[in-house]
Amino acid sequence: RVLGGISTNLLFSAFESWMTTEHRKNGFPEEWLSRTYAEASIGNGVTAILAGIISQILEDSFGHIGPFQGAIALTILALLMVLPWNENYGDSNNNDENSLSEQFSQGWKTTLSNSHVWKIGLTQALSEGAMYTFVFMWVPTLLTLDPPGGVPTGCVFSAMMMSITIGGMLYPPLQGFFSRYIISDRLAPEACASFVYLLAAASMAVPAVSLSHTSSDTLNVTIISFLIVEGCVGLFMPVAGTLRSKYVPDALQGAILNIFRLPLNAVVVAGTYATDVFELTLVFKLVSLSFFAAACFQ
Repeated sequence: RVLGGISTNLLFSAFESWMTTEHRKNGFPEEWLSRTYAEASIGNGVTAILAGIISQILEDSFGHIGPFQGAIALTILALLMVLPWNENYGDSNNNDENSLSEQFSQGWKTTLSNSHVWKIGLTQALSEGAMYTFVFMWVPTLLTLDPPGGVPTGCVFSAMMMSITIGGMLYPPLQGFFSRYIISDRLAPEACASFVYLLAAASMAVPAVSLSHTSSDTLNVTIISFLIVEGCVGLFMPVAGTLRSKYVPDALQGAILNIFRLPLNAVVVAGTYATDVFELTLVFKLVSLSFFAAACFQ
């Protein structure tokens, strides 16, 4: 689990920091960043769809251990793909400024003193923490509804990942709509973020209500709400990346993105603990409230 925590922090900080710095080092237009994040969200969704289908095949063929064996092979493949990359050290003119301790010290100072930065960290913790809590809940929730023939988890997972892909595809036109008809282009990402978090909050309020009053439509309504919240995930991945590239200094991106993981992990721990001690309907209410709080802070 310790190695998993380290690798997760690297996954959600190193690649984004590298891409943003490399983008600006090559002099590409700033407006391309949001497009890159959207395409990354789409690619993530497509890959996850394939992973869900392959996981279902591996589980059918080798039992519950099959997907884990497939994950080992993919991890080795990822390592081989990363090895030939050129390293990006950012500004290396001053070795003291680039020391690890100095980066984290400056990262903490920037996070605490800059309201834009700490608000991004807080909204990320609340929204992604709610998302990870939902990840722990969707399978038990569907199992409690006892659908005929059981729950084809791999297929349901692929459907939700398709929603992430659709969300990533919708982000550029959504941002364009906000900048053209609702708010200035400069503040369009912030407005998009608030809208997405409110939509996610509404979608998670649906199972909180429907599970309390089960009917013949409860299963369909619940699955639709799950697909909507996953579409929101596909939307707020690029919008959050755009906001981080806008307000987080390039030289401190790696440090600050790892600092953001601290409150996020705290929310995840609280959320997963809640799934063990509270009823599903109450946990869905808490998840919805977390998304709503993210919209308010945004």
